[in-house]
Parts: sequence; C-alpha cells; structure tokens
Amino acid sequence: MTIADWYFDFVSPFSYLQCELLPAAAPALEARPKPVVFGAILAANAHKGPAEIAGKRAFTYRFAHWQAQRLGIPFKFPHEHPFNPLPLLRLAIACDSRFDAVQGIFRFVWRDGRLPDLPIEWAELALSLGVRDPDAAIAAQDVKDELRRNTDEAIARGVFGVPTLAIDGELFWGADATEMARGYAANGCRYSDPEYARIGALPVGVTRKPPAAKKG
Repeated sequence: MTIADWYFDFVSPFSYLQCELLPAAAPALEARPKPVVFGAILAANAHKGPAEIAGKRAFTYRFAHWQAQRLGIPFKFPHEHPFNPLPLLRLAIACDSRFDAVQGIFRFVWRDGRLPDLPIEWAELALSLGVRDPDAAIAAQDVKDELRRNTDEAIARGVFGVPTLAIDGELFWGADATEMARGYAANGCRYSDPEYARIGALPVGVTRKPPAAKKG
C-alpha cells in the first residue's frame, strides 16, 4: 500500500468530493490527511481563488454540484461561500487529523450544508467528533503550529491547489485526479508510458508578460 499525503481545506467542495472517493482507492492508496490553509497556498503562488473571479465562481459552484450528482455523492452548498475555514481546520487537527473526523467535518459542511457560525451548530459538530471544549481545542498553540507546518510543507512541495495527493515528488491535483493517483500507486509509483516524462519536461515556448503597472 502506498501512503499519500492528502492536502485539503474544508472551504473546497472538491476536497469534500475527494474525501468521499478516497476509501475506494484502497488498498492501492491510503491518504494521510493534512489540513492546510488554501488562502495561504493561493498567496504563495500569486493566484486568485475560483470564488474571487465572478464568472469562474458561478461556474465552479455549478460544476461542483454537477460532479457530485454524476458521482452519486450527497451534496449541498452551505448558506455562504467562501467562508472562514480556520476553526474547522484546527478542529480537525485537534482530532489528530483522523480520516473519520475529517470526513465528519466535510459532511457537516458539504453534505448537510451547514456552517459552525452559530454556537449551537459549533457545539453539535464538536459533540459529534467527541470534542468537549472545541474553543479551547482550536486555541491550543500546538494545533495552530501544526496547521502552519502543514501549509508551509505543502507550499515547499509545490502544491498549488486543493485537494492534492502527494506521492513522493508527484502531485495529483483535484478530485478528478483521484483515480490517476490510485493507478500511479498501483503501478509501483511510476509511469509506464514514457510520454509522461516527455510532456512533463516540455520547454516553454512563450511567456506572458505581467500587466503593466497603472500610472497614478
């Protein structure tokens, strides 16, 4: 069995979809959950998130809904998006990033369409995970430090989006790359087709110039 580091953020609907797909990737592939801050990864790569581009935001939401229907995965957007995922990320780490806890949080948000933005919602989610004092749990310095380490590690490995499965030096981005990662693991963590190596090393033919700075 191959262990893949699984970088995700609860703000991402595609991370939820991958969470539901991962159990079927066993026994070839087992995911090791690593919550990360998607916003920090975007900033490190000078990217805008899908929700920060109006047209892309609408399409992304519809595509996530369509993909969930196609996969037969129960899916419901929460009442607002994007939302602040930090409490949820830290809560997962307080639960030792166990897959069952991570899946429970994902289902709370993306299956049931709920957010922990009211005390009763937060308390109910924490209770379902066996966390008695969630406010204290997410305020612990070691929890905050681990989230920062996970995010820094992801950036250092070249992760540019979530979800991403990292197997040694290979990155598999997106829920729709889950089967590709499973196949790579089942093939002994290598590509049998030499075309993968060739296209991975293609020279850059043209580079787009950055936009000129606006004059005051």
